[in-house]
Amino acid sequence: MTETPLKLFNSLTRQLEEFQPIHEGEARVYSCGPTVYNYQHIGNMRAYVFADTLGRVLQWKGYKLTHVINITDVGHLTSDADEGEDKMEKMAARENKSAWDIAKFYQEDFERDLARLNVQPKQHPRATEYVEAMIAWGERIADKHCYELDSGLYFDVSTVADYGRLARAATDANDGDAEGRIDTVEGKRNQADFAIWRKTPAGETRQMEWDSPWGKGAPGWHLECSVMGEKLLGFPFDIHTGGIDHREIHHPNEIAQNQAYCCTNGLDDARNSGARIWMHNNFLVERSGKMSKSAGEFLRLQLLVDKGYHPLAYRLMCLQAHYRSELEFSWEGLQAALTRLKRMVMAGERVLAEDESWHALPMEERRAKSLNTPKVLHPLLKRFEASLSDDLNTPEALTALEEVLASKKVDPSERLGLVLSMDRVLGLNLLQIDRTDLRIRPKDAQLTEAEIEAELQRRKEARAAKDFATSDAIRDSLAAKGVEVMDGDPLGWEWRL
Repeated sequence: MTETPLKLFNSLTRQLEEFQPIHEGEARVYSCGPTVYNYQHIGNMRAYVFADTLGRVLQWKGYKLTHVINITDVGHLTSDADEGEDKMEKMAARENKSAWDIAKFYQEDFERDLARLNVQPKQHPRATEYVEAMIAWGERIADKHCYELDSGLYFDVSTVADYGRLARAATDANDGDAEGRIDTVEGKRNQADFAIWRKTPAGETRQMEWDSPWGKGAPGWHLECSVMGEKLLGFPFDIHTGGIDHREIHHPNEIAQNQAYCCTNGLDDARNSGARIWMHNNFLVERSGKMSKSAGEFLRLQLLVDKGYHPLAYRLMCLQAHYRSELEFSWEGLQAALTRLKRMVMAGERVLAEDESWHALPMEERRAKSLNTPKVLHPLLKRFEASLSDDLNTPEALTALEEVLASKKVDPSERLGLVLSMDRVLGLNLLQIDRTDLRIRPKDAQLTEAEIEAELQRRKEARAAKDFATSDAIRDSLAAKGVEVMDGDPLGWEWRL
């Protein structure tokens, strides 16, 4: 699938660039992972749907993919810069647990969410596994690029060329103040200087602390990504991804560390940043203000499930917007995504019904069919690939997939093969699930699915007997308990809670 060159928007150069792998036939990708001190907001999860889609596109185009998503289990302060409490230590104190137990619990929850969103397995190295390597990194760059204060070892950003170019790319600021959110630490040479190592304050004991040449303490947050990126992917690697919020502080600091470690050359050559291409997904926006942590209802994936929405509806919601556009969240929008997903699954079910042999085919034969697209469907395949090759234009790619599902007078096994191929990129499991899988019972539902089905059967019998009074009474009774009966469903009576 390589007819159309893959072009991606590089945040560092502010332009679309053709993907040219550093290692022939390979794609090496690093994505900034979560700090595992709490559940992940669905806005955080948008970043991993985007990164997963990028990885799937690279694989679809024939590249061998190595993809790393790190786990931050130490070093991230409540401020993105160098002030405040360590998020892990703060949550451990609040829950009266060890920081290690906090990290394990929330990492496992994060990985469950990834699986529910059908994000392909990645490498998930933990920051605490690389502390010795971080200390060695600090020692290598300390003499030329760092200075020591009572609070720790700090990186002097004036020692590398083009510091903050990525942040200014995000804001087009010409005043050099793109790092304005950085807090002041007494003794810093430059406002933007950041911690390589944070010393444990005198008289305090931390759960997570290590001996270092600069005293007992813990690494700064930015250091882990540089170290793990170099150790696991090698410098330079192909693509570094993250949320748009990382463009202002975290990624400029990471780039500065990479320059200090490898060279001190400027960023006109993007490879000096440690990665050839930097990509960032935009924010998820929830305008009502009712779903923030302070409002008491944390907008995370489990809340969506508790309210009766399948996780893949949220994946589809993400794919319906371009990754560089803001995505506005609303329950109405999520319901629309679920409805669209159900229609796609039902369309797949109709095609499957035309080819009863499909499910009996070994996966190898299904994949073989996915590589042999009939001529009549070539224009849709070409449009699908062109869309994805244009900086991952998933909204247009989805439309092409829906047109394949709706195609007539095409051998069903050939249609199914192309749907399988396209869905390898979009990750919606269209041929693996059915519409009943998409019907999630809300946590506060009054009736079980079996009870609903029994009432609907009783209603069907009443309607067959022309006992419309009983039929209407059953419908009204179900409605009073939160069950909407959709009599117009063309494939038989459907309902939703």
